[in-house]
Amino acid sequence: MARENVIGRANVEDTPELNAYYEQLAEYEAGALWTVANDIEPWFPAPKSVPTLWRYKELRPLVVRSSELVSPENSGRRVVMLLNPGRHDVSASVGLLYSGLQIVQPGESTSAHKHMASALRFIMEGQGAYTVVDGERMKLGARDFVITPNGTWHDHGHEGTEGPCIWQDGLDIPLVNALDANFYAVHPEIRQQAKTQGTTYSTYAGGTLLPTQNKWDRPYSPLLHFPWGPSYDALQRQAKVSDGSPFDGIIMEYVNPLTGKSVMPTMGAHLQMLRPGEATRAHRHTGSVMYNVAKGHGYSIIGGKRFDWEEKDIFCVPSWAWHEHVNLSSSEDAVLFSFNDFPAINSLAFYAEEAYPDNGGHQPQPA
Repeated sequence: MARENVIGRANVEDTPELNAYYEQLAEYEAGALWTVANDIEPWFPAPKSVPTLWRYKELRPLVVRSSELVSPENSGRRVVMLLNPGRHDVSASVGLLYSGLQIVQPGESTSAHKHMASALRFIMEGQGAYTVVDGERMKLGARDFVITPNGTWHDHGHEGTEGPCIWQDGLDIPLVNALDANFYAVHPEIRQQAKTQGTTYSTYAGGTLLPTQNKWDRPYSPLLHFPWGPSYDALQRQAKVSDGSPFDGIIMEYVNPLTGKSVMPTMGAHLQMLRPGEATRAHRHTGSVMYNVAKGHGYSIIGGKRFDWEEKDIFCVPSWAWHEHVNLSSSEDAVLFSFNDFPAINSLAFYAEEAYPDNGGHQPQPA
């Protein structure tokens, strides 16, 4: 049996006999664990993803250009993907999370479909768009958050007349594919027949009150649409009574109103406020996060590198990367929307977190 040296690496030197043995194992689709143990069981998380910032002012013209080149009918889903330099192999934005920018022009609509992957959307600009999820039609406004749980029929459209609607998609496609569990189906009709209009928001009083007679038994939130106004107001009210988190400022989670847990089994979402001039302390955790700047401007230091951001920019924090955030405005708050894989991480008992131990809880400022 292989011994390990003081740094925990297999202490086995290659010999002609061993190399011949490895070749013999390979003939039977087998291998020696000690040759890969240090790669598949690292001392701590070693993600392939790297911190990345996508600037909206650079990507928006290319997103608009896509609507000039292909139609939603022919492309199926007209989306510009956000690809992490270290995760091109699975078309992920960070970890096993996928994200992209989708555009719908006035008068356009997409075909209805469903898939095993769960999806969410954060509306970045535009008026007049809608989405239909399992027959419920919801009007979409800027900075609204909407979920499309796995297995639900969904399609989108734009009934406005002034400019496109652009939103950020977030899906767990890489995770579902890694588990070999994905399915995809096209609706028998091009588009669903909407049966209701904003029913779940009324039924569950926007998440503030619950109906006494409730028959919901699905593993995701019955509340599908979280408008920006009440969500931002909740942050402001929380800021009046709480100091918030030293690592995230005033942070609140979008939740299933029936359980108080994340909106979907594999992905969660948060909204957080950095008060004027606020600089958070650094920490790291297992689980990957995609951020969208809903309001304001500032910067984040992720893994020792500074990323300056402004409204509508998108950036990611890979698992186990040190990160902290700074609001550069001395008079206005900054708000970050984010989605993550925490529900999957927590359900598997994989969550770990620690605070940065030195320099008053802050990473050294990059040169």
